[in-house]
Amino acid sequence: MPERAPRLGAWRVPGILGLLGILLATALLISFSLGRYPIPLRALIARLGGVPFASPRMEAVFFSVRAPRIILSCLVGTSLAAAGVSYQGVFQNPLAAPDILGASSGAATGASLAILLRLPGYCVPLFAFCGSLSTIALVLIIGNRTQGKRTVGLILAGLMVSSLHSAANAFIKLVADPNKVLPEIVYWLMGSLAKTKPQDLGLVLIPMTLGLIPLFIFRWRINLLTLSEEEAQSMGVPVRTLRTVVILCSTLVTASAVSVSGIIGWAGLVIPHVARRLVGNNYQALMPVSMLFGALFLLTMDNVSRNLFATEIPLGLLTSLVGGPFFLWLITRKRAPW
Repeated sequence: MPERAPRLGAWRVPGILGLLGILLATALLISFSLGRYPIPLRALIARLGGVPFASPRMEAVFFSVRAPRIILSCLVGTSLAAAGVSYQGVFQNPLAAPDILGASSGAATGASLAILLRLPGYCVPLFAFCGSLSTIALVLIIGNRTQGKRTVGLILAGLMVSSLHSAANAFIKLVADPNKVLPEIVYWLMGSLAKTKPQDLGLVLIPMTLGLIPLFIFRWRINLLTLSEEEAQSMGVPVRTLRTVVILCSTLVTASAVSVSGIIGWAGLVIPHVARRLVGNNYQALMPVSMLFGALFLLTMDNVSRNLFATEIPLGLLTSLVGGPFFLWLITRKRAPW
């Protein structure tokens, strides 16, 4: 992790938060008007004032298709960014990402299994969510039994369990029907919000809220986790309890996000480093800036995904195309992010 943070003026953090809030609000308003079925901006503003849309079709498109997808893209971006910046603090590793403990690989296996068994559509995110949580539970159990530093044991356990899930997922794709089932599995693994339904919001809203609120409230305590365990304990901080709470909350929001969006790469890794360049390493400011920037980033990527071409681009593919080169540029700058 970076040892020095830039000195910030008293106005800078509120100014950055305010700017990100304005940009996000503007992006939300524009996003609602974009799509195959355009909704005029004037009609949107009038709807906010209580005036109904001109046609039932426009009403249905707005509330049943576009609003759930836009809200979910913001929630997923917020969750992945919050989980990424939390994991980087807990594990004192600038390369830690939301799937470091195997949450994404577990979700992939669960979703692939549901698709393979031809279960109803609502079972896919449910199986992905359960697969993700069960994977993290297994990683925590194994990590507690390893010798040496617990954080290192957790990372190694996550790598091992992720490898097992990769093998299981490869086997599922091997036995899947290549004409009907396999393309659906591959598309889910690429990450997309194209099939978002209002029910998906109900599925993830509660676990995301239960995870994001504690991360936001205890954000200043995460600063203490970047110290050595001895230093933190000498200050009276219950290091193990705090680390467990942060890991569980980060895992909960990661599992919720991946269960409805598929595998979205780089968002949880790149966004925290961009936020660090803006406000430094103090989690009091770093956490909210990362959350807002994560929501703005994924909302923008989703708008490009669904509007750039006639055929929608998988969201995970697009974030990888943008995030990978950007991260290379970031780490080759004079002031590297660690």
